[in-house]
Amino acid sequence: MKTLRRYLGREILAATGLILLAFLALFAFFDLIQELDDIGRAAGYSLKHALIFVLLSLPSRAYEVFPIAALIGTLFALTQLARNSEITVMRTSGLSTRKAVILLAQIGLVFAATTFVLGEFVAPPLERVAQKWRMKSTNSSLPQELRSGFWVRDGKLFVNAERILPDRGTLEGVQIYEFDDHSRLVALSEAASGEYDAKRGWLLADVRQTRFLEGRTELVRLPELAWRSELTPEMMSVVMVVPERMALRSLWPYIRHLKENNQKTGRHEVALWKKLAYPFASIVMMCLALPFSMSHHRNGAVGAKVLLGVLIGMSFHLLNGLFTNLGILNDWPAAFSALGPSLLFLMLTALMLWWGERR
Repeated sequence: MKTLRRYLGREILAATGLILLAFLALFAFFDLIQELDDIGRAAGYSLKHALIFVLLSLPSRAYEVFPIAALIGTLFALTQLARNSEITVMRTSGLSTRKAVILLAQIGLVFAATTFVLGEFVAPPLERVAQKWRMKSTNSSLPQELRSGFWVRDGKLFVNAERILPDRGTLEGVQIYEFDDHSRLVALSEAASGEYDAKRGWLLADVRQTRFLEGRTELVRLPELAWRSELTPEMMSVVMVVPERMALRSLWPYIRHLKENNQKTGRHEVALWKKLAYPFASIVMMCLALPFSMSHHRNGAVGAKVLLGVLIGMSFHLLNGLFTNLGILNDWPAAFSALGPSLLFLMLTALMLWWGERR
């Protein structure tokens, strides 16, 4: 059993690696075409900058397509074995469907661990570097989605920053709106810049503070003002990366901060659950390949089955996005929105294996 697992693992790993490289090459090509629109339009943004940005984004792409690559790679490897009658030999030697599922699940655990490491420790920091690189290369101060600047709520304070500089922990054009318990504006502080200090919090420089008193306003100028907040540069850097590409260690503190300030956390909670569940999607996809590879023997068309694997994989990818968007719009439980597609495909796998055993 151990020798068989090692043999199957080697075949599946080789096929999955080739499929993953093909996917990454395809996505890199499309991403580069998308970046070509900004070359020459944004000052200083050249082909070299676009290429570096695309390369830094590849780990995030690899994380997204890994389960699909695992499905197609497993399907290709098992179909090749079936064509060479190796699957038939394994079945006659005592390899039952249950044992085959266990073998694939054991191999899939390696893929699941790889997906987790990729999505938690490799892709998020490189994605953040990629976004900062793009901002610096295009001389922009915020991602394109934040045209009105960066907004955040911190207790009774509403904070707006016109610019977040690519270098860590620096804000420019800061405005802080302070409200009382009755939601009345009591003060507006405007600062030219702000830098983060681990001990004192955010230190705002060149501050002009307008205080709204009973029947009058008071203008005060301060050379420096300390804004004590749980918000750190790491938490503010979430504006650089969409929640789906953030790490768990960044998502959880930010969700907690949003809850403490009575803000919606739907999208971030779904992203958190997807981060926990997504690595195991590779195991589900690999087991889904089993009934297809065993349904035909040596005359089965490999190309047709690989195409079928691509269609199933893309269906899983689209269903994942659909459940996420519907869950956010309809306030579905975050766990259901994140786990729904994997559970559906797991049920499909079980049904197909049961049907194949009955035939």
